[in-house]
Amino acid sequence: MSLLTEWRSFAYEQNKTVQADKLFWDKYFEMEKGVYKTILADYGTPYSGTVEELAEKFGLELKYFVGVLDGINDSLKVPNPIEEMTKETVVNMDYDPALLYKNMVAAKAEWLYNLEEWEPIFSEEKRKELYKEQKTSTTIVKDKKIGRNDPCPCGSGKKYKFCCGR
Repeated sequence: MSLLTEWRSFAYEQNKTVQADKLFWDKYFEMEKGVYKTILADYGTPYSGTVEELAEKFGLELKYFVGVLDGINDSLKVPNPIEEMTKETVVNMDYDPALLYKNMVAAKAEWLYNLEEWEPIFSEEKRKELYKEQKTSTTIVKDKKIGRNDPCPCGSGKKYKFCCGR
């Protein structure tokens, strides 16, 4: 079983009580926050090494660190092979800061995108711009409904009902 599969079965185990599940995620999110504080504070220093080495470097159990790698993978400049990763797999954590910020917003992870460690990387205006960009990228805008007697949007000059509305 791959490390990622182990992490996902451990993290999303169906037999946990609601209280146990909440305690688990609270603990995990605190660990994850610590990792992000470190990598944001060291912005420009890409972390790389084996999964086991990096887990040790961040002071996390291997299974929890795999969860962090799973979460950050979509924000990396070069994604890691997380599906088939073992503890000896060499991985990197060289992230695209704008993409990472947007992904944190998309995940509704306020505890991460509001970290003070973002301040030297992006100005407050830039963070607001990235936040708005992410939020509007998932907003669905419905076009105004065309009435039967309205001019046809194709530009023919005919009424919609006699043109494209047939």
